[in-house]
Amino acid sequence: MLDDRRSIVLQALVEEYIRTGQPVSSRAVLEHCSVDVSSATIRNDLAKLESYGFVTQPHTSAGRVPTPAGYRYYVDHCSPTKLRNATRERIEAFFAGFHEELSKLLKQTSGLLSDISHYPAVVIGPGFGDEIIQGLHLVHLGGSVIMVVTVGSSGRVGQEVVKLRFRPSDKELDQAEQLLAASFEGSTLTEGGKAVAELAEDQVSDHIRQIARAVAATTGVTKTATREIYVGGASQLAQLWEDLAQVHTMLELLEQDTNVRQLLGDDDEGTSVRLGAEIDLADADFAIVSTAFDAGRRGRGRVGVLGPMRMDYRRTIRIVEEVGDGLEDSLGA
Repeated sequence: MLDDRRSIVLQALVEEYIRTGQPVSSRAVLEHCSVDVSSATIRNDLAKLESYGFVTQPHTSAGRVPTPAGYRYYVDHCSPTKLRNATRERIEAFFAGFHEELSKLLKQTSGLLSDISHYPAVVIGPGFGDEIIQGLHLVHLGGSVIMVVTVGSSGRVGQEVVKLRFRPSDKELDQAEQLLAASFEGSTLTEGGKAVAELAEDQVSDHIRQIARAVAATTGVTKTATREIYVGGASQLAQLWEDLAQVHTMLELLEQDTNVRQLLGDDDEGTSVRLGAEIDLADADFAIVSTAFDAGRRGRGRVGVLGPMRMDYRRTIRIVEEVGDGLEDSLGA
């Protein structure tokens, strides 16, 4: 833990580096921090911060730049800034006037967040969660393979492939679909699965019971696999990183849904800031700011922006939180 003055010095250095992208001199730190000390004291503080691993000096005659540890300390001790009225009003107006279906809301939110933050943005929608199921259908794909099509009350569709231990007849599939529809429609996936598990041995034939239980076993996958992922502002990547290899790394990450989910973190986690080394990207100049939003019966989702470590964290954290709050309000949480 740094003392108050060195915390202020580190904050001034990080914010000046974020603003300019150039190594920061002791004179610049003195001009931008609210401490009444000499330039010699600032130089001594910077030397101490370097010995702690919070800043580094690219060249002997150059100023200093923050290290990942310096960014981490800064993020852990800074407070989000207050947004300009125009920015806050734009966010409020967007959600107040949006009455489209969930998919369109999430997609347009990723664009809004990227446009306001000036960083690529990611929105991960909730899974089915406790959403009411309106329809469940079975499609025979051939042999012992069937597809389970689930329709939620929001209009989202889940599709899961199930391989049975036998080849079902058309009659067996019709009977199983009727049984599953009675168990799931008007209920959540969890409730429907429980109803299937409680079927009495003599209530249906062995084949029908096998189909029903195989389908019910996929409901846990459906709850998360139906999560929609939207990326906005990916075209900004080339403007944020001069190193093309870094840009390609970011593009590859964003192309894989599993990677995107891992980047943004757990839905139960509140607002978080994660740096490259903390997400298995030790050599990457990378940071992501994200927060969770509650979508009521639909479950929880996550929204965030990604960019280089030289990110305006105070403003970005506030924007991400405001957008997350807007999503919660729109989805009736």
